[in-house]
Amino acid sequence: MTASAAAPTIAQALAAARTLGLDRIDAQWLLGHVLQQPSAWLISHDDQPLVAATAQAYAALCRRRADGEPLAYLVGQAGFHGLTLQVTPDVLVPRPDTETLVDWALDLLPTLAAAQPQVADLGTGSGAIALAVAHRHPAAEVLATDLSPAALAVAQTNARALGLALHWAQGAWWQAVPAGARFHLVLSNPPYIASGDPHLPALRHEPMLALTPGGDGLDALRQIIAGAPGHLHPGGWLLLEHGWDQADAVAALLAAAGFQAIGHRADLGGHPRCTGGRREGPNKG
Repeated sequence: MTASAAAPTIAQALAAARTLGLDRIDAQWLLGHVLQQPSAWLISHDDQPLVAATAQAYAALCRRRADGEPLAYLVGQAGFHGLTLQVTPDVLVPRPDTETLVDWALDLLPTLAAAQPQVADLGTGSGAIALAVAHRHPAAEVLATDLSPAALAVAQTNARALGLALHWAQGAWWQAVPAGARFHLVLSNPPYIASGDPHLPALRHEPMLALTPGGDGLDALRQIIAGAPGHLHPGGWLLLEHGWDQADAVAALLAAAGFQAIGHRADLGGHPRCTGGRREGPNKG
């Protein structure tokens, strides 16, 4: 889509976006973002011409979207579990499938023998998981960690915008957790894509550190599982997101680490997306 001497109308700008391969919803989202108007307004004003600066800004965003840049980065936000989160290229775009992990956590929290359950989200990124849990289960005391200071800054900005008070720590997996800290529930959506996975090139705009640990994709999951028993109260739970074909491998790692009641939760496509287990012993609060 190129700027022309004659200002395009809203309808013409949207049609030009479609010629670049953008779907209708993305084209409307981007133009609505530039104009700060909802889709319904665009439809009812589709004969209105765009000023040159607006048309050029919209054309630039459309080219970036056509190149595969996530819509969330272009508009600066994404929805997750009913929350609107700021999203930047420093963090992964929250996926609907990750809501499966949050739903499982919310099912478990009322069953724990703790009035104020201690929860940790390792590798929080935008804060999506930690913030959704804190929002839906206010009694939980949540620690969110990330190796990336830039990612933690995004998560903290989201927490302030939502009025949610969390604890924060910077570092890799258990290294970020205070010595002796114990939790009733630990959650993580770590990098799990194998280094040769054919999907990685399409994700080139997102932080590779948050997508793949290299090798077979299981290294981060191995580290989290290995350290979990020493950071869980007896009866505490570890819930993990992983690749669609990694459920058996993750379950085997959990079993080898002594976890019980190992189970899975399926994502929106019906694939086993999350695997979790309970540390041996009753939950003593």
